[in-house]
Amino acid sequence: MNNTENPIGVFDSGIGGLTVANAILRELPNESLVYFGDTAHLPYGDKSPETIKEYSGIITKFLLEKNVKVIVIACNSASATTFEYVQSLARPHQIKVVDVVNPVVNYISRNQFNKVGIIGTRATINSDIFPHKIHALSPNIEVANLATPLLAPMIEAGFVKGHISQTIVENYLGDPILENIQALVLACTHYPLIKKEIALFYEKINHPVEILATNEIVARYVKTILEEDNLVSQNPKHHHQFFVSDYTKSFEETTRLFYKEEVTLNYSPIFSLDNQ
Repeated sequence: MNNTENPIGVFDSGIGGLTVANAILRELPNESLVYFGDTAHLPYGDKSPETIKEYSGIITKFLLEKNVKVIVIACNSASATTFEYVQSLARPHQIKVVDVVNPVVNYISRNQFNKVGIIGTRATINSDIFPHKIHALSPNIEVANLATPLLAPMIEAGFVKGHISQTIVENYLGDPILENIQALVLACTHYPLIKKEIALFYEKINHPVEILATNEIVARYVKTILEEDNLVSQNPKHHHQFFVSDYTKSFEETTRLFYKEEVTLNYSPIFSLDNQ
């Protein structure tokens, strides 16, 4: 039974989805979360659509067993390749699914930029999901797609500041394909963790660009749909659960950094042979 006290389910391949989960709690401070980080298989960006679909399906069934009231696919690669499949699994339970693509596309269409840059993993960029969806709503917006495969592993490894990250960021953002953009979509939920470094690049070259962090846009959308369905929790006694498919030190450290409280990571072997 779906009710206001049921938790919000969020999943990603690793720590990137924590940016979405954290943004949701800023918008909805009384909500409880069930978060699943598929750390055994990160990153999803270089995996095939079939493999991402398989992993996403197993995680979705796990979240449904936790009686979540909405599922947030906090991963661009999974959103680009498995959104409809996850919806098909959640629909019989009358659970809505939120991805990290459609809310951003709607925001871009409303603002009618002339040229928008998209940076993300190979899976997201190769899917062409952003150009396809943006042009369906706003055919005149020019979309520049650029795969930035080193950024997510760099962030997962903890290299978010310093010379290494600066060099990689500048190399990608200096690509000619991104010239004259008015907005840049951080089409990977890891990327808000280096939003300051990205903003600094554009400050240095004196080129004003609106940096669209998907986590903030998606969080506002989640709040909207819960309000529409009268599912916003009013109980301040929330309880968060964090599950991982494999322990990683960076995930634990990042989780505690975000939530400013003692966080217990639960190892959940949902990818056993019985689930395959």
